Amino acid sequence: MPVSKKARAAARQFLDPDDEIRYIFPADLMRMSPRPSVLIVVTRKAVKVLSTGRWSRTAPKSLEAEYPRQTRLGPVNTHMGNTFKLGGFTYEVDEEYVAVLNAADLDRAGDLPPDPLPDL
Repeated sequence: MPVSKKARAAARQFLDPDDEIRYIFPADLMRMSPRPSVLIVVTRKAVKVLSTGRWSRTAPKSLEAEYPRQTRLGPVNTHMGNTFKLGGFTYEVDEEYVAVLNAADLDRAGDLPPDPLPDL
């Protein structure tokens, strides 16, 4: 299920005014933590990890970490669940968001080939 408009609107308050959400998906921290659920928000400028607390996966409460936009999220390890590492932590994502994570990695500046027909 896509992340709701309400969750996107709540996540925008953690962005710079001139920034925009490119990709967003929920994830769970794989170790015991008082804040196990997060929203991973990929913008034009950064990759942000927003804590959603223990009881919600979609209502961001605080900015936990921020990484440069060039930060790679994948590869996703599908051997024991769908996990990936970011900033020294291991996160798990639902299978439906693996494609979103992979698209965010491909969309990093410079990773996509130039448009072969820019004038169309």
